[in-house]
Amino acid sequence: SGSQADGAVYAALLKAGEKILGMSLSHGGHLTHGSKPSFSGKNYSSFTYGVELDGRINYERVMDIAKITMPKIIVCGASAYAREIDFKKFREIADEVGAILFADIAHIAGLVVAGEHPSPFPYADVVTTTTHKTLGGPRGGMIMTNDEDMAKKLNSAIFPALQGGPLVHVIAAKAVGFKENLAPEWKDYAKQVKANIKVLANIMMERGYKIVSDGTDNHLVLVSFLDKEFSGKDAEEALGRAGITVNKNTVPGEKRSPFVTSGIRIGSPALTARGMKEAEFEIIANRICDVLDDIDNHDKQAKIAKEFAEVKDNIKWFENNFD
Repeated sequence: SGSQADGAVYAALLKAGEKILGMSLSHGGHLTHGSKPSFSGKNYSSFTYGVELDGRINYERVMDIAKITMPKIIVCGASAYAREIDFKKFREIADEVGAILFADIAHIAGLVVAGEHPSPFPYADVVTTTTHKTLGGPRGGMIMTNDEDMAKKLNSAIFPALQGGPLVHVIAAKAVGFKENLAPEWKDYAKQVKANIKVLANIMMERGYKIVSDGTDNHLVLVSFLDKEFSGKDAEEALGRAGITVNKNTVPGEKRSPFVTSGIRIGSPALTARGMKEAEFEIIANRICDVLDDIDNHDKQAKIAKEFAEVKDNIKWFENNFD
């Protein structure tokens, strides 16, 4: 999927040991952006930039790091960054050091398609995305470029270098997904995705929880528990018992290991796709806070899980909310 697409970009454009500059995994980046346990950090010489304690990218700092490291490729894009990515500024940084600009938009592609997040084109030399996540299609990956010479190298990196037989049923599913992405209704969906997560962020802040960067520009929020006694793992498990699925996630200023973390990541696309709007997200946000306020109360968690299960099983609720 997206990881293999990223791998193909490196295989096409880098030699073993050449330099990558990508976003740190602990600051919201992805394993394939140069993380040391990943092939991207093992096969290539990788360096990282991150966010400031306010949760935002400092582009001047990225420029400084790029001038010091002089990478062959600069990777922009993230898996846990709640603010807009300024691709134009990344282009300026890449031009300053003579680097290829590679944008991985796997987590925001559905918003980009709808015009709800700036596009990496015309600034990036090459762009990858998954076809699932915010695009809402089947699991898969995609690589895009406007450079014909680069396209030839990328095609060779895919086949015969990396890929085996095609999965025709997934190709068909991608076509169906892309048709949905091109429909006028997709713009309405993307706007609702952003509206819903803003409701959740605002309620959590009102109830005393720290949202990294004090809000969101896209489809997700990152919640920090650096000021709490419990960890991201504790929160993930407690919310899971209440029927609420989130990811534990590292946060700026992280003090715990990546296997424990001091935060959680919450996204709105899945429930928005099920027809939920601001009213439902207000309920969900308050239930999340109810769990976190009393994180060791398993009885309360079971009660909330039962409440959600009863809503799910209520046929009239489905008839009233779905065509």
